[in-house]
Amino acid sequence: MDIFFYIILGFAVGILSGYFGIGGGFILTPVLMLIGFSPVVAITTSLMYAIGSSLSGVWAHFKMNNVVWKTAVFLGLSGVVATQFAKPFVLWLDRNNYDETTIPVIYAIIIAYFAYSLLKKSEKKNVAQMGKPGIAKTLIIGFIGGLMSATLGVGGGFVMVPLMISLMGFESRKAVGTSLVSVMMIVTAGFISYSVTIEINYALGLLLIAGALFGSQVGAKLTSYYSNDQIKKYFGLLYITTLVGILFELFKIEIAGIIALGLYVVTLLSKFTIDFIWSRKSKASIQER
Repeated sequence: MDIFFYIILGFAVGILSGYFGIGGGFILTPVLMLIGFSPVVAITTSLMYAIGSSLSGVWAHFKMNNVVWKTAVFLGLSGVVATQFAKPFVLWLDRNNYDETTIPVIYAIIIAYFAYSLLKKSEKKNVAQMGKPGIAKTLIIGFIGGLMSATLGVGGGFVMVPLMISLMGFESRKAVGTSLVSVMMIVTAGFISYSVTIEINYALGLLLIAGALFGSQVGAKLTSYYSNDQIKKYFGLLYITTLVGILFELFKIEIAGIIALGLYVVTLLSKFTIDFIWSRKSKASIQER
């Protein structure tokens, strides 16, 4: 039963990873903490998972021409450097038993900010600059993504994607595809760094990755069925739901957090399925005419 559960969990998170360009750890880390894993174990397992999910997502987005390679490489290299700064901080929190509170609080603050930035009504600007961002701005965003990755066990995409959209003028699909390339670089460096000092449940990680390999492909293809504004809206709602789950965990109401996250994921995946079936039927009807 546990084997089946973790494969399905990896598949579901993988769909969201490929759709939002987040590597998956952004969702998986709080889920693992909610079901009883310690923050450090959840972080390390999520980094391992994000390697598989981002690799699969990169391949799918590459085929759809959603990757700006120069930007992805600069983001990734800057993020890799940042992971080495964050690791000592996380291990210090673990040694002093501050991780159970500090990491969820950091999560909550960051998620609240980006939920607001994605859902607020904004003017359409900087779109013309897409693909020609400044190197300094790219390096700063990559560094922030790397810090968040190693501190919270995420790919960093949950920070980089909204920053790429709001500050670099990327359209959502390009931000997602480009982010996944840099995420793959960042999480690989972070995982290798942690694996030297942290005991890792490789069997659990492989089960999650098995589901992600298929889920990420599905999520990436789904981006072609939705507008950039829709992707941003669903991303913002994902942030809010995750924030609610983290707050429940802080108040030791883990079951409520699991229910909140579960309802959103099931609702969104159900919508994806219905929209996909409807789209296929519409195309078939047009061809028959």
